Amino acid sequence: MNRAHDMRLPLADRLRIERTLWTLDSHLDDLPFRIKRARRREMRANLYAAAADVGTAEAVRRLGDLTTLAADYLAAEYGDRGPRPSYTMGAVWLITVHVVAGLVTQAGTAAFTAGVLAAEPRATGDFRWSGVPWFIDEATITLRGGEETAAVGGAWAPLVYLISVAALVVGGRLWRLLPWWRRRHAAAPHG
Repeated sequence: MNRAHDMRLPLADRLRIERTLWTLDSHLDDLPFRIKRARRREMRANLYAAAADVGTAEAVRRLGDLTTLAADYLAAEYGDRGPRPSYTMGAVWLITVHVVAGLVTQAGTAAFTAGVLAAEPRATGDFRWSGVPWFIDEATITLRGGEETAAVGGAWAPLVYLISVAALVVGGRLWRLLPWWRRRHAAAPHG
């Protein structure tokens, strides 16, 4: 795309084109990133060329309904079966939940131990950390002469696993595997 050519349009027209592209782009979230970016660049170049020929308002009007246009792009990419689930994104979200839960567990036990040692630098004995309600169960930290010798407990509560499953399903869009979703998507007109 030639940026110098784009600058011939008034700012209001350029903003209208970018708003149209943003709206279309928001309907194309199911496309892979590279394809989505290519469609956006192609559409931008076409809109700027059409705006130079027939005006911005007419160029945008000729696109028609952006939801229908996006559905046509998705149908061209995926065919009748529709968008697929993304196991990779599901795994990324699942791992993210586990990493955050692990960091909270480590930070909680480290902060508790640091608090005990701040009160008594040469602490000896078993100290009970109550955990994080709903997320991390209680833990017992054993200290000998100000050194941590053992930590028992601090397991993730069931809510962490529930959030993990939700992250996997939502992040991976796994509902697309369900027969009712496939039937509904296959029956939907694409333009």
